[in-house]
Amino acid sequence: MMKFLLWMMFMIPLSFTIEFWLFQYMFFMISFIFMINFSFNNLFMNISYFLGEDLLSFMLILLSFWVCSLMILASEKLFKYNNYYKMFMFVMLVLMISLFMTFSSLNLFIFYLFFEISLIPTLILIIGWGYQPERIDAGMYLLFYTLLVSLPMMIVLFYLYIDNGTLEINFLIKDVDNFLFYFCLNSVFFVKIPMFFIHLWLPKAHVEAPVSGSMILAGIMLKLGGYGLLRMMKLFMFIGLSLNLYIIIISLIGGFFVSLICMRQSDMKSLIAYSSVAHMSLVLAGIMTMNLWGFWGAMVLMLAHGLCSSGLFCLANIMYERVSSRSLYLNKGLINIFPSFSLWWFLLCSSNMAAPPSLNLLGEIVLINSLVGYSFYMMVFLSLISFFSAVYSLYLYSFSQHGMFYCGSYSMNMGLLREYLLLFLHWFPLNLLILKSEFMLLWV
Repeated sequence: MMKFLLWMMFMIPLSFTIEFWLFQYMFFMISFIFMINFSFNNLFMNISYFLGEDLLSFMLILLSFWVCSLMILASEKLFKYNNYYKMFMFVMLVLMISLFMTFSSLNLFIFYLFFEISLIPTLILIIGWGYQPERIDAGMYLLFYTLLVSLPMMIVLFYLYIDNGTLEINFLIKDVDNFLFYFCLNSVFFVKIPMFFIHLWLPKAHVEAPVSGSMILAGIMLKLGGYGLLRMMKLFMFIGLSLNLYIIIISLIGGFFVSLICMRQSDMKSLIAYSSVAHMSLVLAGIMTMNLWGFWGAMVLMLAHGLCSSGLFCLANIMYERVSSRSLYLNKGLINIFPSFSLWWFLLCSSNMAAPPSLNLLGEIVLINSLVGYSFYMMVFLSLISFFSAVYSLYLYSFSQHGMFYCGSYSMNMGLLREYLLLFLHWFPLNLLILKSEFMLLWV
């Protein structure tokens, strides 16, 4: 584990001297070297003093490396116009180090520390490279939503240390039967995931963020909440039996309402951001069932959503660079002008609605098993969420690709090789990983 950490730390001074493309290659290299470290026995691997990883950590760290590599690939415009790109590379490295430490930490306090640190580079990305003046407002939403609920978590950590004598995640075995502790510890994860009612920071942050900010928010930041809940749920097994049902009900009804909100969006980025809330509400409901189907289904859908949503944000940005607008009323009839991008719109929208052979399908099937096993009545809202997921994905595709195109000023560039590579590297792993799904569902 230390070799990857040192690699990234030694790249920090390099980020101010090396060229953009070399930085890009080094990130892809570290992704592939990390991939080789996969262990086939699902137990903890690469254990060191306070770092280690199991299958869940491994998959999320790999997703972080991959999405961060693609973020750099998507941000070549910064290099072209010399838009503080060395500072951007530095922020990327700090972000990647904080994510790596968060997902691989075996100590709860170090997990908490880097969980909070990862907020700062994201905030700098949004405020520093965002497009509109409202980005300050969006940054404040992101900061205060997270900070307000993260301080109670720290107090609960101090209590857990006094009670258990350690904060090592594997040694926390005492059941915490207290509503206040349950609320204080988990509310920071509910905000991050985000749960319905406390999700308003997400669409605002997405719409104002640059393409790299949207990719990291959709690809990794939402997964921090899911990862934290999966790690912490074992502390609340008893109280969870009475409280989790309410969280599941709020998530599923909220997921349905957010799906309806998606169909009223005219901004492409806003639509994709709200669809993220709908998908992650399904993940949250699956985690709250506290069974193995829910655990592995949540992990698979988090992976799938990280790749699919990130790819859709890339596509929306590619269209924005040509049309200079994200409005669906102006981005119409694109199949007439950019037919080669229409294929990617179709492939990623179909993955977003959980069409085979995407990983989204596997995740949703496993989560539906988990929730219907928990209570048969969940089927009503599950069917509505699945149906409307298809509706807003088709709405996004058909509204943007068909119809009379807007006769404004287009940049008639048919697409750069870099853009096709970027979209391929999102879509290919998303549909390839289902072939090895037995590793993800080994214990179910």
